[in-house]
Amino acid sequence: MIARQPERLLIVGAGMAAARFADELVRRAPGRCDVTMVGAEPRAPYNRVLLSAALAGEIGEGELALDDASWRSRSDVRLLLDCRVAALDLEGRIARLADGRALAFDRLVLATGSTAVRPPIPGVGLPGVVTFRDHADLAPMRDAARASRRVAVIGGGLLGIEAAAALAKLGAAVTLVHRVDRLMERQLDARSASFLKRAVERRGVKVRLSAETVAVAGEARAEGLVFADADRLAADLVVVAVGVRPNVELAHAAGLAVNRGVVVDERLTASRPFVHAIGECAETAGEVCGLVEPAYEHAAVLARRLAGEGDARYVAAAPATQLKVAGAPVFSAGEFDAVNAEAITYEDRALGVSKRLMLRDGRLVGAVLVGETDDALWYRDLIRDGASVAAFRDDLIFGPAFCDHGERPPVKEAA
Repeated sequence: MIARQPERLLIVGAGMAAARFADELVRRAPGRCDVTMVGAEPRAPYNRVLLSAALAGEIGEGELALDDASWRSRSDVRLLLDCRVAALDLEGRIARLADGRALAFDRLVLATGSTAVRPPIPGVGLPGVVTFRDHADLAPMRDAARASRRVAVIGGGLLGIEAAAALAKLGAAVTLVHRVDRLMERQLDARSASFLKRAVERRGVKVRLSAETVAVAGEARAEGLVFADADRLAADLVVVAVGVRPNVELAHAAGLAVNRGVVVDERLTASRPFVHAIGECAETAGEVCGLVEPAYEHAAVLARRLAGEGDARYVAAAPATQLKVAGAPVFSAGEFDAVNAEAITYEDRALGVSKRLMLRDGRLVGAVLVGETDDALWYRDLIRDGASVAAFRDDLIFGPAFCDHGERPPVKEAA
């Protein structure tokens, strides 16, 4: 009998989703695929979530590694770093690298991630304007912060807040500028956001809300920001953290279906049956993900499918975010500002703790916690399971320790 040849599997991208997928696949089906991973960055896969902690000096850069095993010395995954895939020939199943090499594949997984967005405003291309997205941004941002007395950070989402707090810890005078009236408006209601704002300000960061930046001032280099109301903010360094855009250019040029992301079905399969997409570049059911949890779920589902579990499907769960923002634990899941829902709130301004639960028809549909998140996974599971909480509704805000243990579901491990 002729032995089955391993399938040649090419992973384009070497970020967190790609690394998790490769790990899952070789663990579930060792030897089934001949795996090659191509990454544009010179570093082996690392934890992008910890970049702000590394910027602030809270952890060493060596601690960014995703695991203790060296990716460079692995025998089950061929890793090509500092390599860019310039084009894909899907008919011939060939990936052409920017250095002229060609890689043949039987199956392709796109894990190309996303790119930091720069707003289309005058002056955004001046020296002294930077984005914060990759490991390569750490050193120049540190150097610029130490040489700059005044730093303006544009963007009040997670990355902007973390960058502002880290730069303030390095000694810069930092102003965080956000165009809407509250921080992290996609995850937090107004009251919860006010608690986060105070936590950010305690880190030495000035917060300026409802301020729309229309230009970066300066001739030879950035000198500050200009706002829609004609007011100005002086700055020696401008950090742009206004969001990301999925990297879909390669897929689009290859003729794959693309909207905001690479369009895939619940099997994570693109418009060609031997092509898949996972992580921030993938679009499932009209949505793209910008969080680690769904990206890891993509990786797990696709690994299961390619390992032989044909019934594995990706089903998007209620969005959940749990992280530490500027030192303050933050959790948001489900509908945080739900219409036709009852809100249960608890606040302790002295401790900086805010809890807001949203109920509809006797079920928990949303939760936002700031300052204390020990019960976050329990609330997440209640939301996703859709179970009735009527039996312990009055004690729900105080967590599982105060509720009837016979009624509540067990806490599930995080993905």
